[in-house]
Amino acid sequence: MAVSSLVIGLAAAAAGPAGPSPSPLSRASLGEALFFDVNLSRNRTQSCATCHDPAHGFADPRTGAAAGAVSVGDDGASRGVRNAPTVSYAAFSPRFRKGADGLYVGGQFLDGRADTLEAQAGLPVLNPVEMGMQNTASVIARLKENPAYVDAFKTLFGREVFATDARAFAALSAALAAYERTPAVSPFDARYDRYLRGEEMLTDQEELGRVLFFSNQFTNCHLCHKLTPSGGDGETFSNYRYHNIGVPKNAALGGPVDHGLLERKGVKDTRHDGQFKVPTLRNVAVTGPYMHNGVFNDLRTVILFYNKYNSTSPERQVDPETGKVWDPPEVPDNLSQKELETGPALDDRRIDALVAFLKTLTDRRYEPLLGK
Repeated sequence: MAVSSLVIGLAAAAAGPAGPSPSPLSRASLGEALFFDVNLSRNRTQSCATCHDPAHGFADPRTGAAAGAVSVGDDGASRGVRNAPTVSYAAFSPRFRKGADGLYVGGQFLDGRADTLEAQAGLPVLNPVEMGMQNTASVIARLKENPAYVDAFKTLFGREVFATDARAFAALSAALAAYERTPAVSPFDARYDRYLRGEEMLTDQEELGRVLFFSNQFTNCHLCHKLTPSGGDGETFSNYRYHNIGVPKNAALGGPVDHGLLERKGVKDTRHDGQFKVPTLRNVAVTGPYMHNGVFNDLRTVILFYNKYNSTSPERQVDPETGKVWDPPEVPDNLSQKELETGPALDDRRIDALVAFLKTLTDRRYEPLLGK
């Protein structure tokens, strides 16, 4: 059996029917195998794909912790403090940096704590509440249990790749990142993409939602959720900047206040308190719950949450999921008022149209999930 077939075959056996299929040996195919391999977790129960399930928009479909707001770790008890973001389109986030305006952009994770996709890829393996491996040495020992991995790493990264654990772990991270950069993870084949290519038409409701989304008059969506000037080919629906939009605390999680970007090493300016990276809206309709802490379950609730900033109606000041007035922001200072308070209040017709448009950003393979 070819090295890549053996490697990926073993990983697929560990992952079950949802695992990868044999493909020619490359960094990406090795990364795919690693992505599905439960042996890279301390108790051999969890892979990257557990919390980033390719069958569910590369997000976590499990509901075992706080109604799915956060993920359960490899030990079956530990849990994270933030909602697992989709891996889809994560490769398009630029390197973390500080702009001339003093504001940050890019990076990986919701708080940008990893500069690049490579820096991010291996960290969940070592996180004690995620995959739980004790150190890089223990991870590399697991790789060496599999002769096919050893051969593949040497073929792709050089005969001396295992000379140090640090070098081998960097190769592991590079392979995972290579897989996450493939079209399999970010295919740009949603109905919106097909509409752009002239292959499909949007419904009247979806078209209204599209016009509203990109409008300079009626909504503020495009201020944060647009990367390309026209919203055309290659649009990821995030500018990868950081904002505090006043998300309330998720009472189901408990714990201390989540300060977001301010907790990142090297970030000291308190104006970044409570800021989180603008997420992609690709596959948003099938990757709930929503916000960095999973506080909202329904996509329409998210639109209503934004709309409350522009509405004086008492009805719009009520969270439909609780039936009570919206809870206050977890971090009340530093709200992005300019972005939040742009445009008139929206009526139900326009709110529903925005939701309909957002559903058109669902990759083709996940469209059957929209009816569930």
